[in-house]
Amino acid sequence: MRILLLNQTFHPDVVATAQVLSDFAVGMVERGHHVTALASRRAYDKPAHRFPARETWRGVDIQRLPTSGFGKGAKWRRALDFACFNAVILFRLLTSPRYDAVVALTSPPLVSYLAAWFCRLRGAKLFYWVMDMNPDEAVAAGWLREGSLPTRALETMSRFSLRQSHRIIALDRYMRDKIVAKGIPAERVAVIPPWAHDEAVHFDAAGRATFRAAHGLEGKFVIMYSGNHSPVHPLTTLMEAARQLAADPRYVFCFVGGGSEHPKVRDFAEENRLKNILCLPYQPLAELAGSLSAADLHVVVMGNPFVGMIHPCKIYNILTVGAPVLYVGPEPSHLADILASMGGSPHTARVAHGNADAAVAHIHRIAVLGTRGEPELFARTAAQFSVHMLRPRQIELLEGSLAKQ
Repeated sequence: MRILLLNQTFHPDVVATAQVLSDFAVGMVERGHHVTALASRRAYDKPAHRFPARETWRGVDIQRLPTSGFGKGAKWRRALDFACFNAVILFRLLTSPRYDAVVALTSPPLVSYLAAWFCRLRGAKLFYWVMDMNPDEAVAAGWLREGSLPTRALETMSRFSLRQSHRIIALDRYMRDKIVAKGIPAERVAVIPPWAHDEAVHFDAAGRATFRAAHGLEGKFVIMYSGNHSPVHPLTTLMEAARQLAADPRYVFCFVGGGSEHPKVRDFAEENRLKNILCLPYQPLAELAGSLSAADLHVVVMGNPFVGMIHPCKIYNILTVGAPVLYVGPEPSHLADILASMGGSPHTARVAHGNADAAVAHIHRIAVLGTRGEPELFARTAAQFSVHMLRPRQIELLEGSLAKQ
């Protein structure tokens, strides 16, 4: 079958959606399908960096499109980049051959709307892989006003995408419930979490030592937040914990990744003269195991309003390396569900936003308990989210659905 993948990012970009979509594409090629990926030439977090316009990677035909690179410094900049990408995608779709199936993600928001029209006009089947819910997320974040004309227009486009989808992949049960609440039959919505990158990620003792030596972390207890620094993942509580522990030389807070909030962490450290905060860019996938293994405690954050709208997937790689976890965010949520399934492990904890005292207490507790205390429990939990477990389910969903037509 001929499969088209639509997303702003793809291999070798380092953001999570690029990595899981690339994994899926390779799996489809291995099953004998012809896979084409349309993405932006610009790196997601470094728009000045451009990838080749076209290449074949592990059998995937990657076609990267020229887009603007205003960046994330302001909302209008991001909006222009999204609009430009949608415009060039529209032009490319108008000149594209027919495909049997289109797999559309949600970056930029509502690129699925273009995919839905393409599938309707060309007779392809749309598989909508919902990585986040918009405009719901934008309204919850305060970027759009509920009931405004832009919000109503975007909601209409979102519902059209959902209705036109042959199958919809939600990342957790809370996201599925939000989709069903929009009038979509529950049987059309499958729940498949994004998998860990366990072909590249594992506990890497040598990589841990190399990373810690490179950044002056030997002998330190490292608390790490690794991934997208976005307003939907508010870091205020974690930064306040760093401020409270500034006088204790044992602890270093390492913020690895990118996004609009990443510079704000650096600004917070400078304004408060904090020497215990280290900010680093996204790490290459080949070095990810080492950087994740360098942490003694990993932090996962989700804003209170965003349950069912976003899905912080960094938890899966954290479980794979076997590091203790501090979750800052609401319950119930998929993150709280995962920690609950671990039977109240002392190496995991949830704290509410604003409760920096509880975060500090958990940091002290892990420093005493040790960081590798329950490898079997973490391995069993991580196995549920392995690429070898979840990618075949997604491939079977697509192949099985098309075979029934």
